[in-house]
Parts: sequence; C-alpha cells; structure tokens
Amino acid sequence: MIFRQALSILLLATCTTAFTTPSTTERRLTTKLFSTDEEVDLGLTPELERVTNAFKLIADEQTRYKQLLYMAQNTAEANNMPESSMIPENKVPGCLSTVFIDGTAEYSEEVGDYVLNFIGDSDGLLTRGLVALLVRCLSGNTAEAIQKVDPQFIKAAKIEQSLTPGRNNGFLNMVRVIKQKAIELDAAAREGKSETADAEESSEEAASDSDHGPKYNAIVAALQLLKPTSLNLIDNSSQHAGHAGNDIDGESHFELQIVAEAFDGLSLVKRHQLVYMMLGEIMPQIHALQIQAQTPEEADK
Repeated sequence: MIFRQALSILLLATCTTAFTTPSTTERRLTTKLFSTDEEVDLGLTPELERVTNAFKLIADEQTRYKQLLYMAQNTAEANNMPESSMIPENKVPGCLSTVFIDGTAEYSEEVGDYVLNFIGDSDGLLTRGLVALLVRCLSGNTAEAIQKVDPQFIKAAKIEQSLTPGRNNGFLNMVRVIKQKAIELDAAAREGKSETADAEESSEEAASDSDHGPKYNAIVAALQLLKPTSLNLIDNSSQHAGHAGNDIDGESHFELQIVAEAFDGLSLVKRHQLVYMMLGEIMPQIHALQIQAQTPEEADK
C-alpha cells in the first residue's frame, strides 16, 4: 500500500508540474519502453514517456482509474476551454462523451521550430482525464514529433484496462484529431495564415518599439493567444520599490485589464487561471499581477 501511494504521488507530481518545452537534450532521448522480451519504440514525447512509465508502474487498476479522474479535475489545459472554442470544427467525432480539442502553433526559439499547444474539454469525467493526458503531454512539441506517437502507448500504460471498447475507440479518435490539428496548425503558421502567428508578430513589433522591460513585453506577447479585443498592462513596480519581491530589474508588480471572447462562460476564478496558464513560466518571475478579465459584452456595459 505504501509503495502504491508513493507511485501515486510521483505520478501526480509529474502530471501537474508546470509545462516546459522539452530541451534539445530531452528530444534526443530514445523514447522506448521495455517489456520482458522485446523493445518497443512508441515514438513518445518526453512528457508522455514519463506519464506512461508512471502509469505502468501502478499495479492496481482502480488506482490508475483514480489518477485519470484526478488529472481530469486538476489539469488546467482540460478545464479552461472557452466556449468560443467549443465549436463543431473542434469536436472529436466517435466519442461516447462530447469532446472538444483546440490548439495553437507558435515558434519556439529553443526548439528552432514551430511547436503546438492544445486545450480540451469533455462532459464526461473519465473522458476528460484522457483529454487532459493527451493535451498535457503532447503540447510543446512539433507536428513531426506528434505524428510519431503510437496510440498503443495506452496499452503500455495499462490505461486500456480501465476503458470500455467505446471509450478506447474515442481515445483513438482524440489522438487522430490532435495529429490532424497539429499538421493543419503547423502548415498555417508556416504560410503566415495563422491568426495566432499574426498576433504574435504584431505584439513583437510593438514590443520592439516599447520602452517597457522584457517581462512586460513577454506578458503582452503571451496574452495574444487569447486574441484580446483590448489589452492594457500597467507596470506598478515603481510603487513597490524596496519591497520584498521587487527584483533588481524593477519589474515585479503589474495590473492587467484584458477583454477577450475567450472569457465567455468562465467564472472569475477560471478566467484568472486561464491568464496564468497563458503566462506559464512568466508568472514565477513576478511578485503580483492584478487582473480584470472581461468579455466584450461586459466591457460595453
């Protein structure tokens, strides 16, 4: 029992840690799983390999089932999908529950290529756990790397044992949709047709002419993924000079006023969580961020 609890804690830590783009070194790792009699290459991303191995080490089927439910409730990428993304084009066909998956493509200087980031949701808790696993573990990777993923990893992780045939087919459809979206988003970004790519270019150009610091510019650029109709970021760091948390570069306290359709249907807490998710690694670098997040309809009142 103690051993299984330790594995559970390890898995939860793996699945809930803030996502970072896999480094070049990590990408060179051979993503292979070993059975007792053969070596099987499943083409896994580094994050997906870690999660697969963690699930594989859990001998109890009920515990694996509970881990999926935990991921369903605690993975940000599977709990903050705006209603504007829940459209027919993003609906996954052939699933017992209703499933939506959306994504964006952005250029990564570290990887030297376009990487994909996904969000998703489902009205079924267990199905949302599968969505959470996929969007979490495939985000931050290139379209080429995503195409190499063999969906049979679900057998290696022993997750298949917790699924009915219908849910297993739904899972395979999710993988297929994510792979197709990865190809389409990557192609659109390269051709300059992606709205996300255009928004990022505009934000980068604006930032290059700005007198603000790198953290300010990074926040503005990251939030373009929400396609805001209005974004006003105020640097209040000077008011906190000498206080704890005010870094030597002076960028510590910000006030954000943002208007976007992406907030439609989300509670205040979930709106803030969505902003935090978009900012990712920027958040630990600042001391305070005051947020006012509205939909266009709310802003017009």
